[in-house]
Amino acid sequence: MKKVIFNKFPKQEIAQLPVVSFPGRIVVILSAGEAQRAVDYLLSQPILGVDTETRPSFRRGDKHLVSLLQVSADNICFLFRLNRTGLTPAIVRLLENTDVPMVGLSWHDDILSLKKRGEFKPGHFIDLQDMVGRLGIEDLSLQKLYANLFGQKISKRQQLSNWDADALSDRQKLYAATDAWACIQLYRELKRLEETGDFELVNVIEPAENDHQSSNNTERK
Repeated sequence: MKKVIFNKFPKQEIAQLPVVSFPGRIVVILSAGEAQRAVDYLLSQPILGVDTETRPSFRRGDKHLVSLLQVSADNICFLFRLNRTGLTPAIVRLLENTDVPMVGLSWHDDILSLKKRGEFKPGHFIDLQDMVGRLGIEDLSLQKLYANLFGQKISKRQQLSNWDADALSDRQKLYAATDAWACIQLYRELKRLEETGDFELVNVIEPAENDHQSSNNTERK
């Protein structure tokens, strides 16, 4: 039986899904020495998930540099607190590596943010947004993509928290690690579906503004 996926996952259904969280170990990196050891380990892995977090701005004109770079392998995620370390030589080495694929979402924007911390030549990055369209998926957010492919919800409650805080809360750490780790899971599943064709795409037809139907129509292909 083929896997059913949607071109657009119904947003109202996400709240009813079970929550998924990173199941592994989380390590916070606060110094150049710690960064070097973490990068040595990460570059020994077959694939990495990456994401960044920035302190939100609530007033016009306020801008903050990227606060956190989270890089996950399958069972461990390192949280590089860039507001403490900056782009150390080891972190630059990681970002410029061309051997281990680093998977992110909307990663072009993250690269621009990271470059405000320091210059580097982007290495082997894979953007999930470049993959989903080949399967007919139109959603581009991490939460919707994960719900669509795995039937689970990634909580976004910590997204607008203070990522420059003196110490990150356990909830912040888990949120950051989950986002990076989820990119690996999505990449593997998207690649599997693309290679096998083992899916059925359901096109969700959104009602027009003057259509007061309570639910969306669907069309299977």
